[in-house]
Amino acid sequence: MKLSKYIDHTLLKADASLTAIEKLCDEAIDYDFKSVCVNTCNIEFCKKKLAGSDVLVCCVIGFPLGAMSTEAKVCETKDAIAKGADEVDMVLNIGRLKDQNYEYVTEEIRKVKEACGSRTLKVIIETCLLSDEEKVKACECILKAGADFVKTSTGFSTSGATFEDVALLRKTVGDKCYVKAAGGVRSREDFDKMIELGADRIGTSSGTKLIQKGE
Repeated sequence: MKLSKYIDHTLLKADASLTAIEKLCDEAIDYDFKSVCVNTCNIEFCKKKLAGSDVLVCCVIGFPLGAMSTEAKVCETKDAIAKGADEVDMVLNIGRLKDQNYEYVTEEIRKVKEACGSRTLKVIIETCLLSDEEKVKACECILKAGADFVKTSTGFSTSGATFEDVALLRKTVGDKCYVKAAGGVRSREDFDKMIELGADRIGTSSGTKLIQKGE
């Protein structure tokens, strides 16, 4: 696979203007990234900008805290799909995971996956807030619920992806689902190492610095 296709070109800042989102889309086409990852208000704009390319539109749900009700996440997901989202990155309910209410966590992911239909669902577990045991439990819930990816981080908490976390997530899920590393991947060395450790996708705002055109 081309290295550029590992990248979800990301812009999730609250002050992101449409001018900045347009630049994101132009770069994604120019560098042949896998997707742009944006907030839901930008889905339709990105869909139009990316028409005719193979760059996907990815959006975030329940972002960045994951503490919304299940019903709110499902509604947000359905709206995102209706507006043209190809992939959905949802934030898991971290508090319920820490309460060891794994049934709640699993059922919420399952309902969001159901709302996604055939679209890819990535579940953000915010590894920086979890113990290793909790990371494993989160992966187990994700696998049971039928989601497609486990994703390390929102990039909006205390830290992003680490090598240790990517290795642990890959070991835990095996070949049963994919792994996305996100947050803090800003050097080519880190990018290459994440892939070596088992990351199938990299979420980053630094894609144009990490990849040479044509890779």
